Amino acid sequence: MQPSGKPVKRRKLTDNRHSDTHRQKSLSDLFRHQNCHADHPEDEARSTVANQALLSQSGQQQKSSPPSSSSLEMYNFPTTKPHMNGVIDLTGSPPPSSSYPKKASLSASPRPTAFTPHHGAKRLVVKNLRTTPKTDPEQYFQKVWGQLDTALATIFGDQNAKQSLEELYKGAENLCRQGKSPDLYTRLRARCESHLAGKIREGLAGKALQLSNVDLLSSYLEAWSTWSGRLVTIRSIFFYLDQTYLRRNPENPGIIEMGYILFKTRVFQDENLKAKIMQGVLEVVDLDRKSRGDERSSMLLKKSIAMFHDLGIYFSDFEPSFSKLSETFFDKWAAEKTVNGGLSSYAHDSHALLAREIMRCDLYSFDRSTRAGLAQQFDHTVVEMHHDFLVEEDSVLKLLEDNDATSLERVYYLLERIQKGNDLGPIFDQYICEEGCAIVFDEKRESEMVVRLLDFKKKLDHFHRYSFHGNETIGNGLHKSFEYFINKTKKTQANWDTDNAKPGEMIAKHVDQLLKGGVKAIPKLAPATKDTLGPVEDDYDDEKGVDEDAEINHHLSLALDLFRFVHGKAVFEAFYKKDLARRLLMGRSASNDAERNMLGRLKTECGAGFTHNLESMFKDMDLARDEMVSYNQLQNDRGTKGSGPDLTVNVLSSAAWPSYPDVSVTIPPAISKLISNFESYYHQKHSGRKLHWKHALAHCQLKAYYPKGIRKEIVVSGFQAIVLLLFNDLAENATLSYTDIQSATSLPLAELDRTLQSLACARYRVLIKHPKGRDVHPTDTFSYNAHFTDPKTRIKINQIQLKETKEENRETHVRVAADRHYETQAAIVRIMKSRKTIAHADLVAEVIKATRSRGVLEPQDIKKNIDKLMEKDYMERTEGNNYAYVA
Repeated sequence: MQPSGKPVKRRKLTDNRHSDTHRQKSLSDLFRHQNCHADHPEDEARSTVANQALLSQSGQQQKSSPPSSSSLEMYNFPTTKPHMNGVIDLTGSPPPSSSYPKKASLSASPRPTAFTPHHGAKRLVVKNLRTTPKTDPEQYFQKVWGQLDTALATIFGDQNAKQSLEELYKGAENLCRQGKSPDLYTRLRARCESHLAGKIREGLAGKALQLSNVDLLSSYLEAWSTWSGRLVTIRSIFFYLDQTYLRRNPENPGIIEMGYILFKTRVFQDENLKAKIMQGVLEVVDLDRKSRGDERSSMLLKKSIAMFHDLGIYFSDFEPSFSKLSETFFDKWAAEKTVNGGLSSYAHDSHALLAREIMRCDLYSFDRSTRAGLAQQFDHTVVEMHHDFLVEEDSVLKLLEDNDATSLERVYYLLERIQKGNDLGPIFDQYICEEGCAIVFDEKRESEMVVRLLDFKKKLDHFHRYSFHGNETIGNGLHKSFEYFINKTKKTQANWDTDNAKPGEMIAKHVDQLLKGGVKAIPKLAPATKDTLGPVEDDYDDEKGVDEDAEINHHLSLALDLFRFVHGKAVFEAFYKKDLARRLLMGRSASNDAERNMLGRLKTECGAGFTHNLESMFKDMDLARDEMVSYNQLQNDRGTKGSGPDLTVNVLSSAAWPSYPDVSVTIPPAISKLISNFESYYHQKHSGRKLHWKHALAHCQLKAYYPKGIRKEIVVSGFQAIVLLLFNDLAENATLSYTDIQSATSLPLAELDRTLQSLACARYRVLIKHPKGRDVHPTDTFSYNAHFTDPKTRIKINQIQLKETKEENRETHVRVAADRHYETQAAIVRIMKSRKTIAHADLVAEVIKATRSRGVLEPQDIKKNIDKLMEKDYMERTEGNNYAYVA
């Protein structure tokens, strides 16, 4: 085997030779690059980067290579160019990686070279090889500016520059780097100013003599658009100037701003152009307002506003002229509308006008201050200066009478813009009082009063919510006005010349119809016609699938809304109590739950004292049912209950129930016997009590048999049953005279007339009157109607029993009025007893306060009761218009 050291040594010697050859080649390349840099200074930056890369690579190689060579070998570079003075050029490019010498062995011997450096520490110097331009700076400036000026001329002439924008940009940049920025900016400004003052201004001035204002505006905007585009190109060429010198010197505007200023001063502010241009813009606005503008005029207006903003003349030139034009336009427009149209058209047109003006401001980018000023001018000219026209009484009342809620809302909106929406309140209050009084005192349509009031209240609520935007002041006026007319009293035949308010009575009857008829009665109470208010909630719609009790409760709530306005609750209480008694005694309530619900609501509204008697009536009915259960059980136990008619008796307390007159009548023997049996039972169970029979409230069910096997069940009153039973003992064609019936029944004539009329002249004619007619006379005769037919098996003829007679109505009103006087006198006596002496005005105020829960008294009524008490020696008048209590 051969030793391993010899082959290794031969390979290393070969590598060293390759390394020497590479060093010679690299050095020659290095100086060749240096000469190139001297000739081409613009490549300096690239050379410097390459030099840094070469230094970096060299450093890495030195760190990675082992310290095998001596210091002499490190500087052994064979070269043919001695005398380099120890300077090494590091600006050359690094050699390719393949030419780097391989790693030498530690045992390799150094090879002598032709170049031997000095011994000791050496200094490494890096020289900047960029050469300074040999051209004179002033000559260079003139040369470059000539190129830039030529480029500007081509730009102003809409031609293509011969030089590229990049070359022009580099030229401008070089001038700035040489400190020529001020001169460059001055010349650029002068060149632009010369162009604007010359070609552009003179061209527009020539057109101003030939074209209309609008056409001149179009040419002006075209020139402005062209100039704006040219400024962008100019700025791109002088971008270095704009971003360096002009930024550091804020006293000099930027290139774009400079161009805008020059255009404004040299073109827009020309005395021959400015006035016509502004007038052209105003003419375009006027065309747009009169709806005669087209797409061209819209574009002109939009571009004009944008140009005004760019030139900074919007607030100084455009806005004052536009404001003056708008004021004149609004004044002329409002004058024409007030003369040629009514309030409704004026309100709608004003609303549309304001919407158009605001839309124009938004569409064409008007400033916010212009929009605000325009709105103020509109408010002053269209609204405030025509305030009297907007609140003219007859016009506003006509809108209310026509149910024109939309027009009324427009009027309110206009007035509310100047904080005078409340000015419609007095007219609205007047309308409420007039219309309300017309409803309340309309005796011909008295039965429709509550329905009309509900419909009227619904309309007023919609006016308040929609037309008046829920204005609180107007809402309070609505409540007070409604309260005023519904409690207004007038002595008429309807209230039997008393001071009782009629709405209390009619609300009680309305509730009676609801509680008797249930949901079936609701459509009958709905108004026959709908108003024209638009989207108003309809409280009368009977929606399918709605729970019956919920629907009844809803309509009871509407009635209670009216009831809350009524001061004198005594009238409502009296009539409600009578109607409730009839419903309970006749078994005509549609829903016991609805009855209890209504009682609870009245208790909440008026207190427990108001409903004490009403609650006692329900308790009496419960006790009466228990009493009858006990009586029937006793009869069954004794076996005394026969096959005759059944008897049901309601034993009631006279203190809680209304008073009823005693009517004399001859009771049939079979019924009289049943009554005697019950009286015996009751007196045995309750000793010391006395029963008063009220036959006028009795009702019964008769079974009627007609020819051909027809069978009917007829529900009649006690008086009707007594009359019908008289015909059982007659022959088939026999008749009874009016006198015969009166003798057999002993009924009063008025009651007998009502009874016979309900049997022979009403819908169900189970008797035949001779001769035929609607009224009953003492000379009439009556016979049994054997040919009576009706599809129903069960027929109710006792409706007349549920209706109130005129005499009963009069007695109720008179009693309520008398009770009111007694209550007032009692309050006066209580006050006098506690105060001993009191002035007249103080006494009146105290009495009104004491009786407020039962309704507000009029001072004249209090004065009448004071006089009555002085006549009865309860009090006396003293000096100074005072009163003294007499013990």
